[in-house]
Order: sequence, then C-alpha cells, then structure tokens
Amino acid sequence: MTLEVQREGEHSFVGRNERGAQVRLGRTGAEGAFSPAELLQIAVAGCSAVTAEELITRRVGADSEFRVAVSADRREGASELDAVHVAFDLDVSGLEPGQREALAGAVDRAIERLCTVSRTVKKGIPVTEEFPTT
Repeated sequence: MTLEVQREGEHSFVGRNERGAQVRLGRTGAEGAFSPAELLQIAVAGCSAVTAEELITRRVGADSEFRVAVSADRREGASELDAVHVAFDLDVSGLEPGQREALAGAVDRAIERLCTVSRTVKKGIPVTEEFPTT
C-alpha cells in the first residue's frame, strides 16, 4: 500500500492513500487541517473504535452509536507525547452491571490483542528517513 504526503503550500500538506482518501495536514492550529500529533491520536482512537465496533454492536445493539474521544499528555515545548488517553462514550444503560464490566473487559482485550496502532505505539518501533543525496 502506498501512502504519501504532498506539500500544497506553506505549512499545508495533503496525505493520500491508493483508495483516494485524503486528509489535510499542517502545523498545530492550522485551519482545516490536522497536525501530525493529532493524526497520531486520531489513529489510536480510530483503531480502538474499529476494533471494538463488533463487540459493542453485538452487545448494545446493531444500530448503537458510539464515540471515542482521545487526548494526550504533552509537556510544554516538548516534541513528543507522554501518553494518549482513549475514552469510549456509549449508552450502556440497557446492560446489567456485570454485562457492562464484561463488555469493557472484552473491548480492552480486543484492543490489546488486535489494534495495530495502539500495539505499535506501546511497543515503540524504529522510524527511518531517506533523503536524496545526488
């Protein structure tokens, strides 16, 4: 799969995949764009949502809606995140307390086992860059 980021103007970039999807990137605070750190957080939350969807819809209802909020801890002036926090927001009022706990545990286990983004962030991996020298 080919992914790319192309510069479109000063501090303005577009990320694309082969399927035609696009996302605007820019510096923190850029209008209409995600910063790279925001995209990392969105990727963690999105992976959690996609991983948990079947478990949630099977137990809460096929038409259930849910939201996954994400935030990060970052020291002032630091060029790295210290932690990412994911919070599911869904109506579980139709479940008994034991069923709620079972669902939360199943979602946690699924994310721990299957969520590529969270697993990769927790593991930490090398990132390499290539730059033309001629």
